[in-house]
Amino acid sequence: MRNRLPPLNPLRAFEAAARRGSVAAAADELHVTASAVSHQIRILESTLGIALFVRSKARVKLTPEGEGLLKPVSAAFDMIANATVRLESPAAVGDLAVSTPLSLTSRWLARHIGDFLERYPGIHLKVIPSNDEREIHSPDVDVCIRYGEGNWRNRHVELLAHPALFPVVSPALMNGRDAIRKVQDLAGRTLFCEHAGSWMRWLAEANADRLPGIRILEIGNAHIGVEAAVHGQGVALGDSLSVRDDLIDGTLVRPFSETVPSRHAYYLVTRHELTEAPLVTAFTSWLRARLA
Repeated sequence: MRNRLPPLNPLRAFEAAARRGSVAAAADELHVTASAVSHQIRILESTLGIALFVRSKARVKLTPEGEGLLKPVSAAFDMIANATVRLESPAAVGDLAVSTPLSLTSRWLARHIGDFLERYPGIHLKVIPSNDEREIHSPDVDVCIRYGEGNWRNRHVELLAHPALFPVVSPALMNGRDAIRKVQDLAGRTLFCEHAGSWMRWLAEANADRLPGIRILEIGNAHIGVEAAVHGQGVALGDSLSVRDDLIDGTLVRPFSETVPSRHAYYLVTRHELTEAPLVTAFTSWLRARLA
């Protein structure tokens, strides 16, 4: 059977495009161009002799044959990633304290943490939802995921992701007479964010900074703004990492294509002496694989 396996790169392109719902999103994930992803998908379709996608300008939709292929291919890639994590961290038993920002904890980690616990039943995990700088220097915290500038002294700092910022809304606000369909429809809407400057940068990028009736509400924490958007209370400025799953499962919708880069990024921060510790390696390797 192995001599009938399709080539690996086309399978990766297919799986990413199917999972993310668009060729552009798959290209971002795989760090290649959209044309390269499309080319790899065409190679796979040619190899198999079937169409895997029904293509449109905005998104891609799986054919019945594509639906049938996606689940086993995704499961195979998950098995490879998980096997790699286990090889890197064979002695993962003990207590591990991880501090992560509230937004990332609630919107991403809470949806995936069960996978980590299942794979590492010997780790007693404590998750602290916080972005408090003091925890970086606390002896009681083993790993910090931090959203910041990355300049923490006397710590091992590794860039995890540099997100883009863009508006997100409930699907309910995309329909009806007052639906948000163009940037001008933001006039008079409540715009949620942690810092007003981020919204102003996005509005300037979209040539909408002079819209009448702009109402920006600084709500203290990005998670609260996104949660308000989920419930149809307005428009939040989400970052591409923390709202990734919301977009995939349709909890939130991205109404516009314009983005601005965040001025901060997500980092893994640990004490130097813990960088290669089995428990820390187990978590950080799992995290990288899950975000890939």
